[in-house]
Amino acid sequence: MNIIKSIASIGSIVGVSLLAVSQPVFSGEVMDRVMETKVIRVATNSGYPPASYLNADGVFEGYDIDVSKEVAKRMGAKAEFLNPAWEAITSGKWGGRWEMSIGSMTPTPARAKVLDFPAVYYYTPAAFYVHKDSSYETLSELNGKRIGASTGSTFEYYLQHELELDPAYSPAFEFAVTPGEVRTYEADSNVLDDLRLGDGKRLDAGITSVPTILEAIKANYPIRILGEAVFFEPLAVVTSRDDPEFSKKVGEIIEEVRADGTLVELSKKWFGADLVTTSH
Repeated sequence: MNIIKSIASIGSIVGVSLLAVSQPVFSGEVMDRVMETKVIRVATNSGYPPASYLNADGVFEGYDIDVSKEVAKRMGAKAEFLNPAWEAITSGKWGGRWEMSIGSMTPTPARAKVLDFPAVYYYTPAAFYVHKDSSYETLSELNGKRIGASTGSTFEYYLQHELELDPAYSPAFEFAVTPGEVRTYEADSNVLDDLRLGDGKRLDAGITSVPTILEAIKANYPIRILGEAVFFEPLAVVTSRDDPEFSKKVGEIIEEVRADGTLVELSKKWFGADLVTTSH
C-alpha cells in the first residue's frame, strides 16, 4: 500500500478505555480543581505539526490543540497549554502542574504503569524520511546509518528496537532498520532542521509520523519519504492516575466527540484525511 494513501485507510477506532486497574486512595481532587477554576491545563508538544505547534504569533495550534479545547469546553472549562519536556509528561510525575496531556502520545505498557489513557482519539502511520538529494531507495540501506528522532518518543524506541505496542490497538510490525547511531532531539523540528542542512551532513535520515513529514514538505523542507509505513501508532489522551473520576469523564467526552463527528471533522481539517473512523 502506498504510504501517502495509507493515511486514509487506517483501522476503525472503537470506544477504548485504557485506564489503569489500580487506583489511588484519594480521588476527585483533579475534577474538583477543574470545576472550581474552570480551567484545564494541558501539557502538549510545541514541535509536532500539524498535531501541535506554535504558530508565527507564538500561539498553539493543531489537531491536538483543537481536541483539547473541545474537551475543556464540554467540561465547562477553558484549556490552557503548557510545553514541558516530553520526559516530564511520560514520567507521570506531574505534581499538579497540569491536569491532562493531549500531545499525540502512544499508550505503551511501560507508560501505562504511571499514567492513565482514557481513550484513543486517532491513529497515525510512522515512516522514515531522507534528504531529497539522498540516493537511498530502500529502508535496508539505512542500516548502520545516523538516524534522528525526538527523544522519549515511540520513534526513538522504534530505532532502539524497544518499541512495544498493544496488538489490540495497533497492527503487528517489525523493526525494518538497525541504525548505526540513534541521535535524539528535543522535537521533530530539530531533526528536520539538521537534515535540511544537506544529505549526510549531520544525519542520514529521520523518523516521525507521516502527517509531520508531509507538513514539513509543504513548508519546503528538502526531504522525501522513504519506503512504506513501518508501524501505525494509536494516540491517546493522557491523565494522571491520581483521579479516576476525572479520567473517566475525559474518556466519556472523547467518545461523545467521536460519536457526533467532531473528531473526524478536526482530523480532516488538520490532516486532510480521516484518521479517526476510516476502515480498511
